[in-house]
Amino acid sequence: MVSNVVVVDLAEASAADRAVIGGKAAVLAELSAAGFPVPPGVVITTAALDDPQLDRRLAAAAEGLGGDRFAVRSSGAAEDLPDASYAGLYETYLNVPADGLGEAVRRCFAAAGSERVTAYHQRQGGATAAMAVLVQVMVDPVAAGVAFTAHPVTGDRDQTVVAAVAGLGDPLVSGETTGEEWTVTASRTVMTRSGPDGERVLAAVQADAVAELACRIADRYDGRPQDVEWAIDRAGRLWLLQGRPMTAVPEQVSWTAPGPGLWMRNFRLGEWLPEAVTPLCGTWLLPVLEDGYLDGMHGSVGVRVPFRYALVNGWYYNATPIPSPRLLARVLWHGRSRAVKVLFNALIRVSRNPAAADREVLSDLDRQWRDIQLPAYRQMVAVAEAEAPAAAPDRLAHLVDTLSCEAGTYLWYLAIVGGSAWKMEACLTRFTRKHLADVLPDEHGGAQVLLRGLPGTQPGSVGHAVQSADWYHPVAAELPTLAAATDIRGRHAQVVEQRGAAEQACRRALAHQPRLLAEFEQLLRVNQRYAVIREEQARDFTLAWPVLRTCVRRLGEQLTARGVLEQVDDVFFCTRGEVTGRLTGQVEPIEPEILAERRQRWQRQRRLAAPLTLGTPPRLIGDVIDRAVQEARGPREVAAGVIVGHPASAGRATGPVRIVHSPRDFPDFREGDVLVAKATAPAWTPLFARAAAVVTDGGTLAAHASLVAREYGIPAVVGTGNATQRLSPGQLVTVDGTAGAITPHAQPGGATSVSGG
Repeated sequence: MVSNVVVVDLAEASAADRAVIGGKAAVLAELSAAGFPVPPGVVITTAALDDPQLDRRLAAAAEGLGGDRFAVRSSGAAEDLPDASYAGLYETYLNVPADGLGEAVRRCFAAAGSERVTAYHQRQGGATAAMAVLVQVMVDPVAAGVAFTAHPVTGDRDQTVVAAVAGLGDPLVSGETTGEEWTVTASRTVMTRSGPDGERVLAAVQADAVAELACRIADRYDGRPQDVEWAIDRAGRLWLLQGRPMTAVPEQVSWTAPGPGLWMRNFRLGEWLPEAVTPLCGTWLLPVLEDGYLDGMHGSVGVRVPFRYALVNGWYYNATPIPSPRLLARVLWHGRSRAVKVLFNALIRVSRNPAAADREVLSDLDRQWRDIQLPAYRQMVAVAEAEAPAAAPDRLAHLVDTLSCEAGTYLWYLAIVGGSAWKMEACLTRFTRKHLADVLPDEHGGAQVLLRGLPGTQPGSVGHAVQSADWYHPVAAELPTLAAATDIRGRHAQVVEQRGAAEQACRRALAHQPRLLAEFEQLLRVNQRYAVIREEQARDFTLAWPVLRTCVRRLGEQLTARGVLEQVDDVFFCTRGEVTGRLTGQVEPIEPEILAERRQRWQRQRRLAAPLTLGTPPRLIGDVIDRAVQEARGPREVAAGVIVGHPASAGRATGPVRIVHSPRDFPDFREGDVLVAKATAPAWTPLFARAAAVVTDGGTLAAHASLVAREYGIPAVVGTGNATQRLSPGQLVTVDGTAGAITPHAQPGGATSVSGG
């Protein structure tokens, strides 16, 4: 027992009563006794408040510790518990000289009775707890920070996250700044975020050492995830400053397929949803879009064949259709020859004989879209734009339904007509590799050169361009305008010139083979035509999104005025039933705590590294997208440590990585940076004018990044899965858009940002 002792040596306090020396001191005393590198110190108990000799005792203690500067911190009995950390509530004094210890200790004790500490403890269900004060020799750090032995966003116990700043760690711990961040696993160490000034704080070996220290502490406490404060002094020694259990660790997420077959997040609507969706999008917009898609299918094919989709941890996944005898019978009976003709030509024949598929089916579907569906969609949007500002709530809800359904029908045409372009390109690629390999070598772009710089595909952005099909996000017209790059026209003109030269070179090479020349001309015409159609269709898919956002926000205003919501944007975190129910009779408010929890869950989910696929491909169908990628890439070997994805836009470029998470990051993007993102969408187009190359986690050969990168003549690799996690901000990489590979270069300080897959 030490209840009547004023000063307790930290190295000898491991057996002391936690209620006397406090939680922080108790943990550090135990870890010090176990051999962990804890700075020497003493604990000042509450008995000190009645001791007239306190200053003399502190002077003697300081002399015994051997330092000339000290850190003075609280050590509450209820502090650093698994369910209550008290982090940041008590006072801390750093660089205190020996003759100032008395005042610092008394001020630390006085802070225990502050209003914020009392209020926090009452929320935890008890009276204000006793505390002690911890005095330790001050570490003079070159770097300091925190480490979490479970990922604070995903809850992944196999990842340790290390955050670091130069000098003292207080600005990081207090939240004043965001530090450099490293993610450490058993197989790799990756810098996942650079510091605010871009200067390197740690080398990879130092991040490893911090992670190893934190994991040793977690192991000591039966694997319980730990929040560890640390510092590295000027001699290079790593010190443990504090250890406590992590509170509110998220449950580990599971990426289990929601049903049989292969589930892809890059298929159909998934291309337009680069992250987890908000509740209102998931319960209202997505189901109506899917219904509209089936309406379009019925109009073209004569049947409705539902595509299975699901939200897994908030992320959209679409399943590969699994044909069953019943489904095939329904298609044959209801659609009869019409269904067979459309589906055979649009799904199979198009990649073998594009011109025949165009004659038989696709040209008619293109005319239906161009002459009927697109004008109807534009008219509907125009009417809604005129009505929405003054529409009643029931009319607003009706506009949302009709516009979303029409957009779903548009998506059908984009998938069946515009989506034919990449299948046709596969046929053109096979032809050029077989007959024109010397004229259009793969290393110089291959057949892609013939499909760039076409009239009607000039890069540019429109006001309704989106960063995501989730209507929560602002459209391009709502975002700050980026200054245009000076060489946009020049770069596009160069692409046009390259295409023209490649066409003439192919014709010269085939001049003495009239049959092959005629086949080439036919392939070229149909491929170029559908490349333009795809661009036209993709550009206007989101015509309705500005007015959809207006309608939803007006519904939010109505609910806020009625006291149902506290703020307008809360509407995006409601479900459809909650919104429509409150507009048609229900009056009770939606609890702010519920909406706050949904918003927090969505923020966690959108940061997850969602796998590109879940489940396994059907045996007879396989992974159609993967087959297309392998065909586009061709027979290539990839060196160890290289990140592999889909070869989306040919060419090679080297530059520093710039990881872009949202339009908030746009102003920091510099000329010559390599754009690395989870996915890109039309609202991101202005960045391509500055980028040396583009790399995305998601996306396919038909993705926005693929198409726009070609028009700017820059290499792109999409569908890497997790490049945003495996590459480090500022790191130099070489992007090979022909091979579909990204080669990371060594980082300063000996760090390697990619290893072990």
